Order: sequence, then structure tokens, then C-alpha cells
Amino acid sequence: MSRKTVFSSAQLPSHLNERERFSLWQDIHVAEIWSVEYGISESLPFEASIEATAVGSLVLGQMSGTIKHATRKASNIADDHNDGYLLLINRADTLLSGAQVGREYAVGRGEAVLVTASEALKMTGADSNVWTNVVIPRAILTRAFPQIDDRLALKIGAENEALDLLKRYCLLLESGPALASPDLITHTTDTIVDLIGLVTGAKGRAAELAGLRGLRAARLQSILAKIAEDFASPGISAKGVAQQLGVSARYIHDLLQETGTSFSERVLELRLQSAHAMLSKRHNEMRISDIAMASGFSDVSYFNRCFRRRFGYTPTSAR
Repeated sequence: MSRKTVFSSAQLPSHLNERERFSLWQDIHVAEIWSVEYGISESLPFEASIEATAVGSLVLGQMSGTIKHATRKASNIADDHNDGYLLLINRADTLLSGAQVGREYAVGRGEAVLVTASEALKMTGADSNVWTNVVIPRAILTRAFPQIDDRLALKIGAENEALDLLKRYCLLLESGPALASPDLITHTTDTIVDLIGLVTGAKGRAAELAGLRGLRAARLQSILAKIAEDFASPGISAKGVAQQLGVSARYIHDLLQETGTSFSERVLELRLQSAHAMLSKRHNEMRISDIAMASGFSDVSYFNRCFRRRFGYTPTSAR
């Protein structure tokens, strides 16, 4: 059954001073929620409120108040062994910035970021902030998306259509009556996990394109290596390279087109750089025509024109 709980600084004993209220609030937070070291605004009175709605093993939460800093260190992780994921959605006009797994993030109003409780985390906001957390156990999210850690600490824009749908879906669940049906709770949990996959790019076309980019990147490296190996051969061609690598010539042209430099342009640049290096060597007694041929040019006049256009002076001047 889904249920909503509230943990607020307003519930603390009124006779406590500001420092004592914050200290007690943090102690309760560590004991009941998770181990985090918080820092509060120095210019505003301490105020903090957490609203949490449980949906199966997931939690939809909102935090607001004058909490300005949040840090989770290795010692905090060891304290509670919490390894879940949190999709943090900024709901205020402040900027929430932080770092995790070597990446820095900064999310504004309506933007989001995926973080995990199993890695050290830092976050800093303004004097007063409001954000939503969608908390998912590690086992559930990694089962659905084994590569989800690749999406940590990457900013998710407010224009993300799946994020907008997730926000509205969570609002519906938080404002409606508690769910009682186990089948409905399972369906709701699966829907939220599915949406998080779309939001972060761990599922759908974005993920497919990421995998495609990985394959295409590997193919591109093979093509560039082959061109670098054979550029001096007068007979080098996209068709020949394609046959050696087991791909089509069109595939090679398309990949290179994405880089902004065509097959022929890459070959020409390598040949010119090779010729320039040989011309610049001291005590090189080779004739310019021989250097041109050794670099893959079959026409000396064409070589001279290309060399001057590329470097701004003639091959003779390069000696």
C-alpha cells in the first residue's frame, strides 16, 4: 500500500534554539532516512520539510527549506549501506549544483539529475530550495537498465518530454488516495522505472543511438587507422579500405562525412604532412619529385599546387 509521511522541523520541540533544532532534525534524518551531512543557510532561520509517498519499494519525496548543502561521504555510506538511486528534480528558481563520479552538474528549475547513494555526493543550493526525489532501490533499476551508472550526474533538461510526464505522474500518485491493490502497485512501480529509463536515456532511441555511436566510433577508428597506414599508396580508395574492413564504401563515406572531413581530404592531408616532414629534414638529398611520389602523389604539378595552397609556400621553400 502506498502511504505518505511528513518529517518537518515544525514538528520539533518549540523550546529548542536554532542550533538544537537543526541538530535534532539531522539526527532524526540520519536515523530514519539516510546518512547525509547537511549545512543550512546562515541568513535565514532553519526550516526543513520532507514529504514522502511510498509506492511499493519506491519513494516519491519532496524536500524544501533552508538546507543549503548536502554531503554524503564514504563514512555516511558505511553508516547506512544505502545504495539506491535518486532522480533529483529542481522545483525552485535556484540552482542546485554538485558532483558525483567525477562529474559536475548544475540543474535549474524543472531540470533533473540522477545520482546514487552508493557513491560520494556533494550538492549545494541557495538559501532556500525545493526539490523532488524519486528514490529507486539499486536492484530494481539495475535489473531494468544494467548500464544505468553511465547516466549518473548528467543534467536532464526541463524540456525532456519523458521528465514532464514523470512529474505529472508522480503528482497524481502523491495527491491521490493510497494504492491498495498489489497488482496496481507493481504496475505503477514498473511505469515509474520505465519512465526513468526514458528520462535518463537508459532506454529507447537515445540508448540505442548511444550503442550505435559506440559501434560507429570503433568502426571510425579502424577506418582512420587504415588510411594512416596506406595513405602513401597511389591506389588507396574508399572501396579498397571497405573491402579490407568488411564494410561498404558508402558506410565509410557516411562515417567520415559525420566528422566533417571526407576520405579524399584525409588522404591528401596525410600525404602533404608526410611530404612536408621529409622536406624539412636536414641533409635530405631526395628530389622534390621523389618526395612527392613517396608520399603518394603521382602528379608533381598537382603536388606543388596542393602543397602551396596548404602551407602558403612552395615545396622548394620548405627545405
